[in-house]
Amino acid sequence: MAARGLAGLLPAQTQLEYALLDADSAQEKENLVYQYLKRMDSPERDLVVPELGADLQWLNTEGPISLHKDLCGKVVVLDFFTYCCINCLHLLPDLHALEHQYSDKDGLVIVGVHSAKFPNEKVLDNIKSAILRYNIVHPVVNDADAMLWHELEVSCWPTLVILGPRGNMLFSLVGEGHREKLFLFTSITLKFYKERGQIKENKIGIKLYRDSLPPSPLLFPGKVTVDVSGERLVIADTGHHRILVTRKNGQILHTIGGPHSGRRDGRFSEAAFNSPQGVAIKNNVIYVADTENHLIRKIDLESELVTTVAGIGVQGVDKEGGARGEEQPISSPWDVVFGNSIAGTQEDDVLWIAMAGTHQVWALMLEGGKLPKGSDLKKGACLRFAGSGNEENRNNAYPHKAGFAQPSGLSLAPEEPWNCLFVADSESSTVRTISLKDGAVKHLVGGERDPLNLFAFGDVDGAGINAKLQHPLGVTWDKKRKLLYVADSYNHKIKVVDPKMKNCATLAGTGEAGNVVGSSFSQSTFNEPGGLCIEDSGRFMYVADTNNHQIKVLDLETQILSMLPILTPEACDVPDNLPVQKDKITNLPKLPKSAPNIQLPSLTVAPGQTIQFLLKLTLPPDSKLNEEAPSSWFITAEDNTWLLQGQCPSGEIKDISSQTLIPFQLPRSCLSAEAILAVKACLYYCSKGSSACMMRGISFSQPLQIAPTNQGTLTQVELTHSFLTN
Repeated sequence: MAARGLAGLLPAQTQLEYALLDADSAQEKENLVYQYLKRMDSPERDLVVPELGADLQWLNTEGPISLHKDLCGKVVVLDFFTYCCINCLHLLPDLHALEHQYSDKDGLVIVGVHSAKFPNEKVLDNIKSAILRYNIVHPVVNDADAMLWHELEVSCWPTLVILGPRGNMLFSLVGEGHREKLFLFTSITLKFYKERGQIKENKIGIKLYRDSLPPSPLLFPGKVTVDVSGERLVIADTGHHRILVTRKNGQILHTIGGPHSGRRDGRFSEAAFNSPQGVAIKNNVIYVADTENHLIRKIDLESELVTTVAGIGVQGVDKEGGARGEEQPISSPWDVVFGNSIAGTQEDDVLWIAMAGTHQVWALMLEGGKLPKGSDLKKGACLRFAGSGNEENRNNAYPHKAGFAQPSGLSLAPEEPWNCLFVADSESSTVRTISLKDGAVKHLVGGERDPLNLFAFGDVDGAGINAKLQHPLGVTWDKKRKLLYVADSYNHKIKVVDPKMKNCATLAGTGEAGNVVGSSFSQSTFNEPGGLCIEDSGRFMYVADTNNHQIKVLDLETQILSMLPILTPEACDVPDNLPVQKDKITNLPKLPKSAPNIQLPSLTVAPGQTIQFLLKLTLPPDSKLNEEAPSSWFITAEDNTWLLQGQCPSGEIKDISSQTLIPFQLPRSCLSAEAILAVKACLYYCSKGSSACMMRGISFSQPLQIAPTNQGTLTQVELTHSFLTN
């Protein structure tokens, strides 16, 4: 018969659950589940899951999958999830382990049923990004209108439903933390139906979305921060499981960890992270929220060592804390920021932690001190500061009685009259404040007054509760202007909040997901920006544009937006903010006098604008590059060497079958309104039928008109030339 919803399973499964509590051995538990299946296995009384609509969109498959045709003869685990939900993310390691133990050939198939909470999560491209970000390798169906959710009367995320080989419902598991039961129920179900010859070994057509993606310098960067000098950025390259330290021009100084996930302390080349998010830097020390390892890590740039300072490497359920950091279990830390304890003797003696997994804000004591409404604490203590642990939008004068809903971003405003932490509380779609005087938790913008309503989201500029956000993940305080900037992630916008008036307004982004580096903030687009920071001078804001795999740079004075190029150390060895060294210029190859000089049309550009030169050269027929000789490109600006400050003046040409990308960013302070840039290439190649090696050169002269302009801040210029004869 058709399913009456999960309620139809309740009487029998509840009886089983009580019996399992009284069971003393693994064998007794297995026998109880086996007997339960014997009672439930009746085709006449089956609670059958209805077929999924043929028009639904599928991911990680070669095409749509039918529950009653393609999955007939399989034990199926339906995972009802939504990708914003931290509890759903906590379940993924259990599912990864299950599908590692049992394949479709063994008779098991896991199907993710994505039932969106937020409108933004109904969009297929956004679900694709989430699947890649969280390494989901089983089929996923986009049940955007929650049809199966309503048919089965599912009530919360996550919910697992285990089906027998006829599509018959057998078990449901609501919430996270049921790993033992999941493995027990699944293994006995496979055994039960194999004994009855009802399990089929056919393979399901899997086509992973991740296999079609081109490589990129960054993969889903979650957070970014800037040091006090404004000269160094720290990027959580979340999808590559690594931390990058770069100059402000994008030149990589340190790569720590990656590209694969893991959990390992040690030298930079040995260390491993698992989807790191929040980062905080002071001098040469970086703290990292190592989210999926449930750890706080410390990076020492001088000794080039990574250590663990909080967490034990597995998800914690403790909502109080108080143990030494390395002995204290924690749960999905999402952001970190430095702060000061009460009556502490040192500055930045506390690391505040957005503990998304337990819906709280915690503190790691970097020195001995005292927290608001708390007792004296020793160095190394790690404990809850605010939040009851209930997932709520509850404000309260007592920090332990307040409720958060997946806090994901933190920023500190230490000066009066603020003296508070700002919290991006993602699942309540609000920004909240925590007083650093008395710990009181208050509302700033977004959400609504009912503390249990976590569906008060939207995209509305306004004041206080009249403003609406959609799953904000990041906040940063502008101490120069006394304003707060918010990564309104699912609205694909950056918003600005005046905390004095509680006004919230759109600063950048159209509200549509995209990657347009536009002529103004309002015309530019983002795709689920996850984090942001602002340098102390208040001029440049850096945004982790997560689903675009980029860091965007917003010049708050000129209102110009640009993309930060990520440049490898090998390709770029010019110190930022220093003149180009003369020996670098003299070491550049000299082109032969016969080298053509191609004059390009004048280009109107703005300070800070990025130009991408796309170099495509063609050799004579039957010729190939000489692998022993260094073919290269280089940039010169004879009368305007200020143009080259902080640039990469040269790089190798290893393959001319494809375009060579040459990034160039104009200085944000330009000394002249006109300049000429020369892009040159020197090739060493051989005729395939000859041992002779030839050298050819080409120069492209690019005049620049520099002025505030309506041009986009990313401009591409194609440089093409064919060397026709030897």
